[in-house]
Amino acid sequence: MTETPNPNIVDTDSLTGEMHPIRRVVVALGSNLGERMATLQGAVEALADTPDFFVTGVSPVYETDPVDAPEGSGPYLNAVLLADTTLPAARLMERALAIEDAFERERGEVRNAPRTLDVDLIVVGDRRSNEDFLRLPHPRAHERAFVLQPWHDLEPDAVFPELGPIADLLGTTDATGVRKREDLALEVG
Repeated sequence: MTETPNPNIVDTDSLTGEMHPIRRVVVALGSNLGERMATLQGAVEALADTPDFFVTGVSPVYETDPVDAPEGSGPYLNAVLLADTTLPAARLMERALAIEDAFERERGEVRNAPRTLDVDLIVVGDRRSNEDFLRLPHPRAHERAFVLQPWHDLEPDAVFPELGPIADLLGTTDATGVRKREDLALEVG
């Protein structure tokens, strides 16, 4: 069982004395190539094994039609993971990319091409970033029902930074291609 830290405290490194705020993290997972469910489960396990990253919830799995993808792209399996962490956002991004690489994610010239795994940082506490390497909050997540619906399942009262309640945002998105898979479930270690 994962111990959830109190989000109102600051973690102090016992060796260096450095203080690190505990931040709430929302991570979106998606896969539309290969063994999609096994890949998502592997990503959840890899994130849960990350030091100083405490998984607090995993959403139901959704099967979704591809959005803005090349013709012939297959459906995705999507889920959202919630965690508390003291890790800096840049290190979380490096970890997300490393997990994608471990599952043989290929990055090519074609935007939104099919992929074995997509690990997107949606929100990292109140952190803001507009760098090429890291954009926070995620710039299109508030328009994507395949992110908002699973997040809403975990935190119905969640608020997307600067945009408002995710329940309201979900009401403005097209969710016709987003279907809950009652027969599938992700587990945390």
